[in-house]
Amino acid sequence: MPRLTRRRWVQILSTVVLNPIVPNYFTGTIVQAQSKGICVPVLNCYSCPAAIGACPIGSLQHAVASIRFRLSTGEFQAGLYVLGSLGVVGSLVGRFPCGWLCPFGLLQEVLHKIPGPKLRLPRILKYLKYIILALTVFILPALVLNAAGFGDTWFCKWICPAGTLEAGLPLVAADADIRSMVGLLFVWKVALLVAFVLWMIVSLRPFCRTICPLGAILGLFNKISLLRLTVDHRRCLSCGSCSRACPVDLDVPTQPNSPECIRCLKCIKACDAGCIGYRFSPHGPAAEADRPVEQEAAAAGSPPDGPRRRPG
Repeated sequence: MPRLTRRRWVQILSTVVLNPIVPNYFTGTIVQAQSKGICVPVLNCYSCPAAIGACPIGSLQHAVASIRFRLSTGEFQAGLYVLGSLGVVGSLVGRFPCGWLCPFGLLQEVLHKIPGPKLRLPRILKYLKYIILALTVFILPALVLNAAGFGDTWFCKWICPAGTLEAGLPLVAADADIRSMVGLLFVWKVALLVAFVLWMIVSLRPFCRTICPLGAILGLFNKISLLRLTVDHRRCLSCGSCSRACPVDLDVPTQPNSPECIRCLKCIKACDAGCIGYRFSPHGPAAEADRPVEQEAAAAGSPPDGPRRRPG
């Protein structure tokens, strides 16, 4: 049996810490505690029977869905707490929670280990999550209202497979009253979950890379977060080991802080030359070692050399 890596142990521990009330799975009850007012930095459903925190995407949708009603009553609550908390996390570590803390990310990686044909994702699909973020988290909840003036939580209701797995299925299994209310919407959500599970087996982290609105938000901070990957281009052998190890198919030497990077740090371990690292500090202009060879050569006024190769 292969030895679990440090990151895998952290992912497992995070899943347990975020969902510790296991007996609730058998009673079909949801934790009601003050901690439910705190947003965790990963996609972990509020209605999961074992969860002790709130999902930031669900909380943000609720705030947006009720904004027009609250404005009509003289209140103003635009989800600033949720956006602020995501801003703090993103500014500090970018998408680090995606790679180290998210239970649904862990599930995707485990399922991908099932033997079988594997498919790479078309790069254009990475833009889909931004469309889903805009439409289902902001636009539709704010504009499509019921008679009382409230919007719907479109992403949670119609798409989120994490909610179906963590909350929908356990609650339906444990509560007869909830089972009696199951309809076509639940059938749709289960079918979507099954489709995602099959996709996870053949493609690595497809939900994170193409659908997840939380990853879309945190990824916007990757280029400015305190936690950053660094590449010493003077030592790079251009062997491609780091890019082959990357779970999101990045060309690591040229895209170390891409919005797609989940900060898993697998590229660092894969680099035999030791030219990839990370730092956690405020950053100004790129250091010499972080600049591509072409930029260094341009700054020195000389033509760049060819790509660094491993010595023969």
